Parts: sequence; structure tokens; C-alpha cells
Amino acid sequence: MPDFSNQTILVTGAAGFIGSHLCEALLAAGARVIGLDNFDPFYDRALKEQNLEACLRSPHFHLLEGDIRDSGMLQRAFTQFRPQVVVHLAARAGVRPSLIDPLGYEDVNVRGTMQLLEAARGSGIRDFVFASSSSVYGEQSRVPFRENENTDQPLSPYGATKKSGEVLCHAYHHLYGLSIACLRFFTVYGPRQRPDLAIRKFARAILAGEEVTIYGDGSSQRDYTHVSDTVGGILGAIRWCAQGVPHYDIFNLGSAHPVALNELIALLERFAGVAAISKQLPPQPGDVSQTYADTTRAEAELGFRHRVEFETGLRDFMEWIKQTEHQ
Repeated sequence: MPDFSNQTILVTGAAGFIGSHLCEALLAAGARVIGLDNFDPFYDRALKEQNLEACLRSPHFHLLEGDIRDSGMLQRAFTQFRPQVVVHLAARAGVRPSLIDPLGYEDVNVRGTMQLLEAARGSGIRDFVFASSSSVYGEQSRVPFRENENTDQPLSPYGATKKSGEVLCHAYHHLYGLSIACLRFFTVYGPRQRPDLAIRKFARAILAGEEVTIYGDGSSQRDYTHVSDTVGGILGAIRWCAQGVPHYDIFNLGSAHPVALNELIALLERFAGVAAISKQLPPQPGDVSQTYADTTRAEAELGFRHRVEFETGLRDFMEWIKQTEHQ
């Protein structure tokens, strides 16, 4: 476990799936954590409040409700709490919803990131971790995906906003000497996963005897990454930023073991003990056929490790779903 004693770390999107796990890990490592979240109604606020239950019991955690687009709020927060590190996870998430509200995605993910970078620069904060996404890769013919691949052709507004965030981060590194790690997350799963994401939707439907909608023929592949591994990569990125000399780089955080959609469904059926009722539809616009992370750089520089094998993590996730939603 890393030691973050005497550090104050601001985490945006703290009440979300990854954010709440990260806040718990930072508190366990001795940090003072300022959790910022606007409790966007993309999904039920009560679920986000449940995510933070453990954090709120700690005297070293402060929850700040606010919007990353609010420059005045950010300046007041940085003045009051004086964080040394910003971990920026807050975003409008999801490929398919971004096709419905592209302007909303641009507003939060691009303008919000710019506001946060400006506030960090103005407050003298030099260490900044930005949550990007494998969606920036678009449809790549060469696998595994390496960080130096061309990412100028994402297939969704969501992917485009994340690419924009990486570019903004580079500009602030170059101009103002911020040390920035951009982390490309690959399909994170585990307890507290957002209700709109495939694994949770499929698990709930199978357990409830409801129809599972499969887009395409089931051959599409995703690089599923357990949330504990992703959090380990974020902790490594915080350490990487704090080396004294300004750095900028991009890192894949994935399992490097893609799993086909049909295999995912079969495993969920096995762990649920019931067959899925499935309906097949054409592939969705914005979806890619595969994601596959090359994690060599993250392993070498961040100490990142893929520790949770997918079958183990999925079995544990199914048990969590049963306990929390199907008692």
C-alpha cells in the first residue's frame, strides 16, 4: 500500500463507481481526500450516496457538492483545502448517450476539464491525473492498442471529448509546467459499477429473468479491467506525477486480455445458475469491434499490474449483485 500521508488530494467524480473506490484507497493510504461531485442525475443519487458511505465515516474525507464548470467554486475549494494533487474523474460518461446529447458531453468533458486545469494552474497545483478512455482509439486494426497509436478518429462524441481532454492537458503541461498523467481506462467493472454499463445490465436482467439485448453477433471483444486494478494504476500515476520534474504521458490501464461478448454472457449465466433470454439487434453506432490494451508502459512507469482475472472478478461481481439487488 502506498503512503500518501500529509497529502491533500482532490478527486472529482468522487461519488461515482471508480471515484468512490479511489477515495477509499487514498484514505487507507493516509491521504486527506476532498471529494467533489455534482450528483448528476444520469443515475440515481441514492446509489452515489451509498458509494460514499465508508468515506463519509472518515474524519479525513470532506465531500464537496459542486460542478467542475463552476470556476468560482473551484477557486474557493482550492483556496480553502489547498490540495497538492488533482485526480480528475468527473465526466459525462458513455458512448451511446453521447450520441443523443453531444453538446452536453462537450460542455462537461471539455469545458469542465479546462476549468479544472485553469483552477489548478492558478492555485499552483502541479500534479494532475486525468481520466481518459479507450474510446479515443476508435476502430483500430492493429492490436494490442499502444499509446502512440493515432487517435485522431474516435467514433463517438464521448471519445472525441476524451481525446480533447488529453490535448488540453498536454497544452497545460507545456505552457505551465504541470505534471500530468492521462489514463486511458478500458471497460472497468466491479462492485458499484454504473447501472447503465453492460455487465451490470446483463447480470440484473439474467437474475430477473428479463431479456438481454445483444448488439451484433456477440463476437465483439472488450478489455475488461477490475476496478481494484484501475485504482492501483491511478495510485501509481499520482506517485509518477510527484517526481519533481514536470512530466506528461499517456497510459493504458487494462487487463490485456479481451473477452468476447458471447463469453461474457456465458459466464454470467453460469454464475447466475440460469440461462439468459437474449435478443439480437444490429450493432450500435459508435461501438467498436474490440478493445485491447498494451499495458507495457503503465507496468514499467506506474507499477501497474493486472491482478484480478476476469472469471474471478466476474464471479465476485455477480455475488455482489445478488447481495445488493436480489436478496
